Amino acid sequence: MREDLADLYVQSRATAPSDPYRRPSRRQFLNRLTVDMRRPGFAMVIAETDGLRGCAFGFPVGSDGSWWLSFDGALPRNVEQLTVSANVFEFADILIPPHPHDPDLARRVQERLLTDHQASLGVTLVDRADRPTLAALRSWGWLEIGEFRRPAGTITFRALVLPFWDRTTARLAGLVTIPGGGGPSGA
Repeated sequence: MREDLADLYVQSRATAPSDPYRRPSRRQFLNRLTVDMRRPGFAMVIAETDGLRGCAFGFPVGSDGSWWLSFDGALPRNVEQLTVSANVFEFADILIPPHPHDPDLARRVQERLLTDHQASLGVTLVDRADRPTLAALRSWGWLEIGEFRRPAGTITFRALVLPFWDRTTARLAGLVTIPGGGGPSGA
């Protein structure tokens, strides 16, 4: 199924020729997927009907807080508390090509992973130059909370969170509440 997932990656990351952002190649995606699949707790949700329509995958964030070591600035206290209580799930990737007949597909696959892992918060990192992905994530309810600066790299990442309010007992200080959270729908 790796090649089908790579096809889905290419479809979901299509950009206009004028977009200056250079996306990782199909081969780089497959290499990253191979590494991610070996991480403890790796999980993937696949949506398909007559073919592969979308997927999301990732793994639980460790409660030791090491995931946040390169976070630039003060981490919101409630994000830190959810991390320590092992209620955070990292979305390594969300592959959803535009589906005019199913605009809620992204929400459903994300909620399914959060529900399956009993997580209250999803987290992800996006290259700050990747404007199309940032726009898509914002439209799906993700909120930016700051930046990650990797000491060895030159890329600055935007840190985004997806609160899953049905499982979150405390609202995240300083973040916008997302209306209509709702429970999971089957993906």
